[in-house]
Amino acid sequence: MLDIALTISLALILMAIVLNAFRLAMGPSMPDRILALDTMYVNSIALIVLMGLWLNTKTYFEAALLIAMLGFISTVAVCKYLLRGDIIE
Repeated sequence: MLDIALTISLALILMAIVLNAFRLAMGPSMPDRILALDTMYVNSIALIVLMGLWLNTKTYFEAALLIAMLGFISTVAVCKYLLRGDIIE
């Protein structure tokens, strides 16, 4: 039963990543593209956590935590660049 739920959720998250990639490529404005990239980080974290559940290893959870930290920092840096034109004051 868990294998079926994991397979369905993996397929849905992969579909969400593909739709986010489309929004990232075809977004009408830069804030839309930043939001699509941020959502891709969240979806990739979910994908890695599901892969960790499926393969029953703890290594994937550490990778998901690392991607979460990098995703947050990069989103803040890009937003700060868009607002002020400079990352470091």
